[in-house]
Amino acid sequence: MLSARSLFQEILDHDESYRLFCSIAASGEAQGGWENGRIAALVPEGLRELAPKIARHGADEDKHGRIFQGLLRKRSLKPAPVPAATDYTMLLERRGIGLTHDKLRRDQPLTERDIVVYLCHSRVTEQRAADQMAMLVRHFGDHPEVGKAIRMISHDEGNHLAYCHEELLRLARAGHGRFILRTLRESALAETAVHRDVSLAVMAHMGRILRWPKAKSALLAAGIHALYGYERAGGWRRMTELRTPERRDALGGPAEPESAPAPAPAY
Repeated sequence: MLSARSLFQEILDHDESYRLFCSIAASGEAQGGWENGRIAALVPEGLRELAPKIARHGADEDKHGRIFQGLLRKRSLKPAPVPAATDYTMLLERRGIGLTHDKLRRDQPLTERDIVVYLCHSRVTEQRAADQMAMLVRHFGDHPEVGKAIRMISHDEGNHLAYCHEELLRLARAGHGRFILRTLRESALAETAVHRDVSLAVMAHMGRILRWPKAKSALLAAGIHALYGYERAGGWRRMTELRTPERRDALGGPAEPESAPAPAPAY
């Protein structure tokens, strides 16, 4: 039976597919760490209280990247090149979602509206990450090799999502409500298309590595298109709703652990 559990188990059991999976994940987390670190450094004066939380977010993303690299080392595997078609962060930027790397490389303070854009982008992408990690925890939370890692990452993604809800609600009360709603909608609709494209690309690469029959690859592609159809028809709204989170001040306090600044990802 073809299921999310059986599919991931197949990827997990094969060194080359596992290598690609961990490499894609590590690359994405490293990019997220760099982006949050730069945003924390460029927060405008009126929102400086957010800087430690954004830095904590970036430190968590750096930690996740190191976790995936550690999983590779446990199998004596080296990181694989990440195919451009699977680079979720880069493809979102090309669609105009979030803050561009060009803007983040400058030493000019961001505007308050830039921070709203950043938080809306994070609200949408962290929903995707939290959903995916929750699924992995359900099926592999007790796995001896990856269970501890995915439980830790899932907990952090929940914190990131709670932080986005809380800060966007605060900024909505400060007068940014209409802009937040519009930006969330644009971000969610773009993200669903990017997620579809990246999923198709990842499954194509996995299919070649694992030598899936054409029928299996076609069935998986149909499932990805069906999910996109559902999200396009209205499922995207779950990424735009804002509610007071159960975890309050989820990213309060200093970033832990601290990590050295990473170089900007090169596209």
